[in-house]
Amino acid sequence: MKNFFLVGIGGFIGSIARYYVSKLNLHFDLFSIPLGTLTVNVLGSFIIGILTGISAKSELLSAEWRLFLMVGLCGGFTTFSSFTNENLMLMHNGQLLTVLVYTSLSVILGFIAVYLGYTLTNLL
Repeated sequence: MKNFFLVGIGGFIGSIARYYVSKLNLHFDLFSIPLGTLTVNVLGSFIIGILTGISAKSELLSAEWRLFLMVGLCGGFTTFSSFTNENLMLMHNGQLLTVLVYTSLSVILGFIAVYLGYTLTNLL
């Protein structure tokens, strides 16, 4: 039960942070790129990379802190950070083909899914 609360509290904080960072879209326009989302994805990936590196090299972060920071905070901030971290782990395991397939499927199927979901709402 403790782990659920750690992830939940981290996710709560991460979601609020994402909301505020995503407001960058309202203040800046660079070729119509959603800068808030881009910032969240890159920053979240950077943070989870640091946390993964620290966890791999030392016992500084307990399992509970990893749950709170990596699963909760980073997961609430952006699931993209989990996606990029999973790809990093696959690369470290020498699974480069899996990285390419996973990345391609995630982008292509994700785009198809959002398109189908959007199209479905127009049919109703």
